[in-house]
This record gives sequence, structure tokens and C-alpha cells, in this order.
Amino acid sequence: MAEDELLDQQTVQAPTITDFNYPLRFEFKIGTLANDFIAKDANGKTLAYVRQKMFKLKEAVSVYTDRSKSEVLYKIKANKWIDYNASYAFTRGEGEESLGRVGRKGRKSILKAHYEVFDTDNDQQYLIQEENPWAKVGDVLFSEIPILGMFTGYIFNPKYLVKNTEGTPIIRLKKEPSFFGRKFSVTKLEDISAEDSERVILSLMMMSLLERRRG
Repeated sequence: MAEDELLDQQTVQAPTITDFNYPLRFEFKIGTLANDFIAKDANGKTLAYVRQKMFKLKEAVSVYTDRSKSEVLYKIKANKWIDYNASYAFTRGEGEESLGRVGRKGRKSILKAHYEVFDTDNDQQYLIQEENPWAKVGDVLFSEIPILGMFTGYIFNPKYLVKNTEGTPIIRLKKEPSFFGRKFSVTKLEDISAEDSERVILSLMMMSLLERRRG
């Protein structure tokens, strides 16, 4: 094998979630025990298949290229057992290359979801908060009412804003009207670098798994 061909193979980078068009769509599967969803961009291109491992004391999530699970894009791992103040670290592929983390603030998240996004230097870059926490309260309460509960997915749709350190909204995650609350959209409000976008999208993926489980 020629030396330049060997060099090309060594410098090939693993696929990443950086080449896509907003808005994104997260669509959860129905009728399975697993907590998982498919992420697609505005053109219908599959960006990832996100699957949370079951029966783990520490949250563990794998982000694959697609449902075949033949290639791992990222790993997301909690730093502690089930806890409202857990932090979730991102790594690329099967390796240990750190991409940052997202942390959930337990007390602040009781009524209003509160997450903080950190870069590889452990500096906070972004804050994720619910816009209207009462939408989730209504979603949870009315879902327990016979017949009426079937339609909460069309009535109560929580929204989450990603803000930078200056308080400027950058991205919005919204639960879309649907039965079982299985569809979410991610819309860009302001420009964001590819590196930061990758970290924020991973944060929203993890948050979607956690918040959907809460209601």
C-alpha cells in the first residue's frame, strides 16, 4: 500500500452530526420497551438512531448512524447512579474523546427543566430551560383522565429554549402535537458553530430521553 494511501486512511474521521439542515425531528418508537428515537433533518435525512440502555443504574445512551446499529457515532454516560443532579458526558464513537457534557440541576428542574451545557474545558456555554412549565404539568395531570388523556398530546406541548451565556435564545426544542407525545422538533433561532451545534444536539437528545420519561 502506498504511503499516501495509508496516510489518508489514518486521517479519515468518524461520521458526526454536523452536516444537516434545520429543523430537526426526533421521533420516538411506539410499542417497544426501549426508550429510543430516530433523528432526521429537514430533508428527511436520518442523522442518528438514539437508544437508551435498559436496566442501568447509571444512564447509558448510544447514538448510532441508523437503526441497524452497525456504527456508533457517540456515547453518552452519566457520572452517577440515577440522580436529579447527574451529569452526562459525551464521547465520540467507541473511544474516549471528550466532547463536553450536559448537567441537570435537580432542585431547579422539579417544576421547570433546567440543564447546563459544558464544553471540553468544563466551561458552561449554554443553558436549557422550559419556556412554560405548566404545559408539562397539564400534560401529566390530564393524561391520567380516561378518554381525555388520549388527547393531551395535541393540547399540551412543552417547549425548551437553549440560551447562550448572554441569555440569547439559540435553539428551541418543541414537543409536536401527536398521540403519545412521540414527536419533537428542533429549530435554530440564531447562528451557532458546528462544534457547538454538535454538543447542543447531543444535550437535547439526552434531555429528550429524560424529560419524555417524566411526562
